[in-house]
Amino acid sequence: MAVTNPQSGTRVDEVDERIYRISTPVTKLPGGFSFNQYLIEDDEPLLFHTGPRKLFPFVRDAVGLVVPIERLRFIAFSHFEADECGSLNELLAAAPGAVPLCGKVAALVSVNDIADREARALANGEIVPLGRREVQWFDTPHMPHAWECGVLFERTTRTLLCSDLFTEGGADQPPVTEADILEPSERFRAQMDYYSHAKNGRQILMRLAETRPMMLARMHGSAWRGDGAAMLAALAEALDGEPSPASLRERG
Repeated sequence: MAVTNPQSGTRVDEVDERIYRISTPVTKLPGGFSFNQYLIEDDEPLLFHTGPRKLFPFVRDAVGLVVPIERLRFIAFSHFEADECGSLNELLAAAPGAVPLCGKVAALVSVNDIADREARALANGEIVPLGRREVQWFDTPHMPHAWECGVLFERTTRTLLCSDLFTEGGADQPPVTEADILEPSERFRAQMDYYSHAKNGRQILMRLAETRPMMLARMHGSAWRGDGAAMLAALAEALDGEPSPASLRERG
């Protein structure tokens, strides 16, 4: 697809079969930044991330190019933060049949108080059918931040909706890349230490690696296509401060 709003620069691109990346660049931030949402088109469409509340009109219009906004069934997100769920209630109003989809901790501590409709709260490992597709929730507490953090894995295309993992600066990335994302994301992390330094970070990342994702759908940056298990293992090593030469060679 292409740019959906010349004013904001918001664009929609199909990054895998029936999975669409909606991206809005923000050039006012130093170095630029991008805010991405991912729409899974199915019998029960799912939007992962809402974007900040001020981006709602752009996100709404972009979703509408793929499916009528009122058809949304699930509005999912990793954790309670403006770019994750800032326009949750606006989307719930636009899609009367939709419900928030998040982890149990997020529903308990924030979402069911703030949202206009009660969330469907997911247990670790729980699978949600969408029709031809299904997504699986994984709890990732404090990885990279927030007690309630979690990610979704689309099992058919092996797409990991990985939220803030591998965050990269810049406002003009291509929709999909196969280039290295660890080095630029680690450079960004060195400037803004947004990770929680959780003791079980390696364990969480290696559990995600076991799903063997073939695409990492990042909140900030291009969607990345490649050996997701190797990339997640390399991130685990970077967080430990002990990258192995073998893993670096595997990433090419």
